[in-house]
Amino acid sequence: MPGNGRYPAELRERAVRMVLDNERLYGSQWEAICSVTGKRGPTPETVRLWVRRAEIDVGSRPGVTTAERERIKVLERENRELRRANEILKAASAFFG
Repeated sequence: MPGNGRYPAELRERAVRMVLDNERLYGSQWEAICSVTGKRGPTPETVRLWVRRAEIDVGSRPGVTTAERERIKVLERENRELRRANEILKAASAFFG
C-alpha cells in the first residue's frame, strides 16, 4: 500500500491489519479505528483512509485500486508527452511546409 511517505509503510500496514482483525470486537469500524490510533501517531481519519484503500485493493469495497490508479497516472503522463510531441511536429510541419 503506497503512501505519501509521512508514515512508514509498516505502520500503515500494521494499523490497517489491527483494525480489520479487531473491528468485530467493537460496535463499529470507527471505534476500532479510534482504538488503534495513538496520541502521537496518525489521526483516526488518516487510518480510516488507509483502511478504505486496503478494502478497495482487496476487492471488498468498490473503487479504483492502487494499482489501477498508478496505471492511470502512467497513461495520463504518456498521453501528455505524446500531445506535446504532436504539437512540436505540427509546428515543425507548418514551418517547413
